[in-house]
Amino acid sequence: MEPLTSAIAAIIPCLDEEASIGQVVAAVRAQGIATVIVVDGGSRDATAQRARDAGATVVEETRRGYGRAVQSGIAALPAETDVVLFLDGDGSDPPERIPDVLAPILAGRADFVHGTRVKGEREPGALSPQQVAAGRIAQGLLRLFYGARFSDMSPFRAIRREALDRLGMREETYGWNLEMLMRVAAAGIPATEVAVGQRRRIGGVSKVSGNPRAVAAASWSIATTFLRLAAALRRG
Repeated sequence: MEPLTSAIAAIIPCLDEEASIGQVVAAVRAQGIATVIVVDGGSRDATAQRARDAGATVVEETRRGYGRAVQSGIAALPAETDVVLFLDGDGSDPPERIPDVLAPILAGRADFVHGTRVKGEREPGALSPQQVAAGRIAQGLLRLFYGARFSDMSPFRAIRREALDRLGMREETYGWNLEMLMRVAAAGIPATEVAVGQRRRIGGVSKVSGNPRAVAAASWSIATTFLRLAAALRRG
């Protein structure tokens, strides 16, 4: 496929995902995204090399934390980037939905698009009960506090670079995706949501959903992020 535009770049944070990252990068590039930045968070396997082999630019981020990885990817964006696409590297976000996620931005109907996993085609077992429950809790809080109608906390999303720069993102760990939804809603940035569904991961092990201790840590991080940021946004 011909590149959609050189002004679109994808950021994919990864950790120990050698089984999937090459396929994911190739699939993203097949959708016309020429610039793919994979942020390797200290993988102990061949994740970085397989990403390079598939045509990605690899950024090494030795500090752990989802938010830190994403911010390192943002710092590596080419100067001409106008739209930033985010997705995970485990193969669970369907790359064929990239045109659906980008379409409202490219048509000028939105500056932020959230790809919801709970709508659209979803493979059995693709989302854990904990992930579905967390999405529902976030949905209720976002609607209560901001009137926003996001139905999930999916990492699959796109935003105009100018709007992203204005958000002032700060979260360094699991709360980064939620922080973006909150800041988008609080700032009144034109936003919409599209159904993308979800697949079972191609390979690797979930850093959260399959580990009770990690689930508890992530849930705590998300809850405290919401309360802390909600208070800060009110003061602002």
